[in-house]
Amino acid sequence: MAIKPGLGRKPSNKNPPILSHEFVIQNHADIISCVAMVFVVGLMNESTASFASAFISLHHNVSGEDPSREQPYGKAYTYVAGIKDYCSIFFYTLTCIIMHAIIQEFVLDKISKKLHLSKFKLARFNESGQLVAFYLLSFVWGAHVVLREGYLGQVALLWESFPSHPMSFLHKFYFIIQLAYYLHMLPELYFQKIRTREEQQPKIVHSISGFSLIVIAYTLSFQRLALVLLTLHYFSELLSHVFQLIGVFDREERLARLRVVNNACFFLVRFATSVIGVLTLYYGIGGLRSLLALGGLIALQGYLVFSFITEQLRAKREAKREAKREAKLLAAQSSKKAIKAPKDKVKRKKESDLPEADQPSPSPVKQKLK
Repeated sequence: MAIKPGLGRKPSNKNPPILSHEFVIQNHADIISCVAMVFVVGLMNESTASFASAFISLHHNVSGEDPSREQPYGKAYTYVAGIKDYCSIFFYTLTCIIMHAIIQEFVLDKISKKLHLSKFKLARFNESGQLVAFYLLSFVWGAHVVLREGYLGQVALLWESFPSHPMSFLHKFYFIIQLAYYLHMLPELYFQKIRTREEQQPKIVHSISGFSLIVIAYTLSFQRLALVLLTLHYFSELLSHVFQLIGVFDREERLARLRVVNNACFFLVRFATSVIGVLTLYYGIGGLRSLLALGGLIALQGYLVFSFITEQLRAKREAKREAKREAKLLAAQSSKKAIKAPKDKVKRKKESDLPEADQPSPSPVKQKLK
């Protein structure tokens, strides 16, 4: 029986051997879907429901009540961070891998086939397309929780009654998905066949640094501050990758004015992050732990600004080199034409100086046309 390629893979004429590397890569979304379904089916059986719910449900709730006669609507559940959260992170990491494959096959691959992009532009399109989907979801989700919890109108809620900051369901689930997404980037290196060190290194750094920073904020009860700062950061990153996607379809010269908006937004977000961090960690909470967190936050903003400026300077140098290369090619082509034109004139002059009998006669086809 022939095995059809699953989600996220291009069909090949040859079926790879079962359990080979190529088989796993071509069918990884289907395999992981089956693993995830084991946990979902486990919820339906009483003997395995408690084990399966440890991976699917949220745990460590500190308050909340189910609806009753006295309270028809019940009380909303609130949660804190705990060790069982890592079971949920594992399950939702599987979900992120499946969603990655669905977006790749049913959205990005269909668009890229119509565009006929080069290898470099295709890789850039796929990477930015995936990140735009994640950043858009994270920004909308984070902004909704910030507005719902009232952190925007009452900034003092970011540090009041610290460290007793229980989270609502959406607030905690937001962090679970964030950690799961950054964790799923590591197996995606294998599934996307990224083998060169130059391509692997930035993705590994992005995954480990994002996961580590969010884990630190999540476990040290800085969830409210982290939610606000991540929402700001994702808005800046969303704009950046949207402009990268536009750059795949359009020329860089036309994006110069739009990139000014992106650059201004980047620096405004870095400034707002620093101000909110100082206000919350230094003036609001205080203490050694908060000062260490503030130092790390300021250092991170400095690193992001330095990397951004370095990248902009590198892009300008590359653009200048490309412009010089194109100018040299145009100059070489024009010089070749200039050298060729006098030679043709001399040749025609020599032929005209010959006697009529010695001049080359036109071809019979040309005579008939005349």
